[in-house]
This record gives sequence, structure tokens and C-alpha cells, in this order.
Amino acid sequence: MSAHLALTHLVPLAAQELDKNKVTPGVLGFVVFAVMAAAVWMLMKSMNRHMGKVTFEEAPDPAAAAPKPAKAATRE
Repeated sequence: MSAHLALTHLVPLAAQELDKNKVTPGVLGFVVFAVMAAAVWMLMKSMNRHMGKVTFEEAPDPAAAAPKPAKAATRE
């Protein structure tokens, strides 16, 4: 309960120091963005490596490979 009470006393102090016309993400915002960018870069690198290992050759269609019977000659 004392932590809640301490936070309620600190919130008005933080609001007084905050300039509403000049709010920037700061160092923490940059660090979070940099970590996310590095994670995406590592995921893309890993995906390219895994996709390079894939060797996919489509099996021929058995119905297409079977010879089609020749049409019977029609008599006139």
C-alpha cells in the first residue's frame, strides 16, 4: 500500500516538470527501436539462411506422365 501512496505523491511532481510542448522519446525510445531493428535484421538473416537450404523439386504428376491412348480411327 505504501508504494501506491508514494506513486500518488510523485505523479503531481512529474506533471509539473513535464513540458507538454516538448516531449521526445529520449534515450529509452532509441534503445527500444534499435533493439527491435536488430531483432528484425537477425530474423531476416536467419530466414534467408533457412530458405537457402530448401531444395524443392516438384514430383511429376502421375496422370500427366501416363501415355494417352490414341484416338480410334473413324470409318466413313
